[in-house]
Amino acid sequence: MIDARRLRTLRAVADHRTVTAAAAALYLTPSAVSQQLAALENETGHRLLERGGRGVQLTPVGEILLTHANAVLAQLERAEAELAAYTSGAAGEVTVASFATGIALVLAPAITALGGTAPGIRVRVRDAEGDESLPMVLDGRAEIAVAVEYRGAPSADDQRLARVPLYAEPFDAVVPAGHPLADAATATVRVADLADETWIGPYPGNPCHDVVVLACEYAGFQPRLEHSSDDFRAVVALAAAGAGVALVPRTALRDMDLSGVAVRPVHDVVATRRVFAAVRRGAEDHPLLRPVLDALRAAAEDAA
Repeated sequence: MIDARRLRTLRAVADHRTVTAAAAALYLTPSAVSQQLAALENETGHRLLERGGRGVQLTPVGEILLTHANAVLAQLERAEAELAAYTSGAAGEVTVASFATGIALVLAPAITALGGTAPGIRVRVRDAEGDESLPMVLDGRAEIAVAVEYRGAPSADDQRLARVPLYAEPFDAVVPAGHPLADAATATVRVADLADETWIGPYPGNPCHDVVVLACEYAGFQPRLEHSSDDFRAVVALAAAGAGVALVPRTALRDMDLSGVAVRPVHDVVATRRVFAAVRRGAEDHPLLRPVLDALRAAAEDAA
């Protein structure tokens, strides 16, 4: 018999590419992870991992087993959901990992709504950048992620995750108040209009960095990113100081001091942040998670 706990360990190693990182995600010691993997190899009678200078990777047999592991673990999530429904698990704690704007726009209103519709559910919030929340869900550190599309993100048909689309928001161009494009007659700007500018933007790894770079690549240039901050208030302040231009998600500009800048809609549709909620596949109908997912979707509809 193959132990499901060892399948979970195999998936963690496949996700994190090193035994040490997988152990940290699973709250185990590296030796415990190595022992579980060795036991799994004994159970299957196959070598599942190859170790190299940069970590480990799955053998072809390991990849086959990983496909089945995703299906088995999803089915176990469904079993837990049905058992919880049977015992009317309408009370409990749900951890949601979300980036800051997502917390303000949809998660906080969802928590307010749940106070009236599902008062037995207590939501714990973890502030996490858009590329950090999905690994937290996969590793079991959170039940729900409010995440954004980014390069390298698990695809929409990833067998480990189930998604609920929430909203898509455009990025606006932010330029210094004295910039030629700050003229009130300029209704919209094209990203290509900013090709020769100095840029301010998030650090690589932040999903918004990917949106900015991709929009510029579609416009035919690489942005000259000289100033970096993941805090959009700092980005706007730098633009107001004349340090450069930026693309900023529209909701991030709400309630912000924009006196030193001009904000212009961007003509290019590629400059868009797509936001979704995600849970481990099979858990989407868990009686603790479904009300939270529904509340997030309703909050997103109200914010649209």
